Amino acid sequence: MTSTAQVPPTGGRAAHPEHLGHVIFITAAAAMGGFLFGYDSSVINGAVEAIRDRYDIGSAALAQVIAIALIGCAIGAATAGRIADRIGRIRCMQISAVLFTISAVGSALPFNIYDLAFWRIIGGFAIGMASVIGPAYIAEVSPAAYRGRLGSFQQAAIVIGIAVSQLVNFGILQLADGDQRGKLLGFEAWQWMLGVMVVPALLYGLLSFAIPESPRFLISVGQVGRAKEVLAEVESKGVDLNARITEIEHAMRREHKSTFKDLLGGGGFFFLPIVWVGIGLSVFQQLVGINVAFYYSATLWQSVGINPSSSFLYSFTTSIVNIIGTVIAMVLVDRVGRKPLALVGSAGMAVALACEAWAFSAHLVNGKLPSTEGTVALIAAHVFVLFFALSWGVIVWVFLGEMFPNRIRAAALGVAASAQWIANWAITASFPSLADWNLSGTYIIYACFATLSIPFVILFVKETKGKTLEEMG
Repeated sequence: MTSTAQVPPTGGRAAHPEHLGHVIFITAAAAMGGFLFGYDSSVINGAVEAIRDRYDIGSAALAQVIAIALIGCAIGAATAGRIADRIGRIRCMQISAVLFTISAVGSALPFNIYDLAFWRIIGGFAIGMASVIGPAYIAEVSPAAYRGRLGSFQQAAIVIGIAVSQLVNFGILQLADGDQRGKLLGFEAWQWMLGVMVVPALLYGLLSFAIPESPRFLISVGQVGRAKEVLAEVESKGVDLNARITEIEHAMRREHKSTFKDLLGGGGFFFLPIVWVGIGLSVFQQLVGINVAFYYSATLWQSVGINPSSSFLYSFTTSIVNIIGTVIAMVLVDRVGRKPLALVGSAGMAVALACEAWAFSAHLVNGKLPSTEGTVALIAAHVFVLFFALSWGVIVWVFLGEMFPNRIRAAALGVAASAQWIANWAITASFPSLADWNLSGTYIIYACFATLSIPFVILFVKETKGKTLEEMG
């Protein structure tokens, strides 16, 4: 699924569309896939202990049930670009919305643990599709001067989805008297937590009917007139629309449908360097352990002596910090650039993770961390999420939508997104067992990855601030 920025051929990157509000609405509607991405990814946090208890499974098996959705994510991410190139970005969003809805209903009403795992795979496939379609579509309809900020809507939607899922979980838990398996209208609380996602899934589907198809896709299927109408909706009035159509057509003629083979180097066995950079960004984003904070935080806090209601509250406050950090990134990403944010975020995460490792190295007293260590752990957890959100949480999605040359963007974005989901799966599936082994040691590992991301960014990542997508090659 290739993309191009809509910029005036005269190079007026700072042009202000008169209908920027409409562009923001289009972007926000497309980013609803990100909201579902965040909601579905994090909502399981409130059901972990209930699932363990209901199906009487150990940490390793529980981790597989939680993480198996990420296999679906990898498959969805790898195939979304090709599907979108064939049937369009909007239709792809609608398919994703249907799969989200089906997954929510199935996950809330599973017959057994294997059935629950199946529905989580279906939901994961939808997340994977949304993770690719959202950034690419937004890049295709955004003026270059605003592309970084509008591209940040994807991550903003993700973190809002995470926060809302934690707030809903907390509310349901209160209605169930603090018991994840407490009964509400005939169903257990955790079932309601998973089932409520039907509401935003349906909203995503409805919004997809209210936004236009990507101009680039319309041109690719011969609907030049409609593409011009869409460009008129998102560009400044002074832009020569015929010239923009010609620019996009010229860019498309220079490229071909990218395939996996196009990503290989001269020897045919290794990826091109730029593809490895994209994979590296995706993998480092996950290897710092960010999703442990959203999949397992309630369980983690309970394991060091915090009661269930408070643990859910801390999960929610972490989500609020996540939103604050994302807003900071959205404000700064087009002002200071992508690389400076990445470096600041890496340094902040490394320090916060090291503090968490120190705090969790303390011996529990009556099942709880000592007061000092407990306070440090809570503060460091929030600081870690803040630095992630104001940097890697946003800039990786912006980079992946911008950094690849046109001729390989579709396949490269799919591979990079798939690598992200595989790394996410590795972290998610391994955390319960690693935590049982040594919780402090686990956080030392995450801190090391945060530290290693610094030289990676300095040496291999090129700044994309202010460049058109055509300038990427």
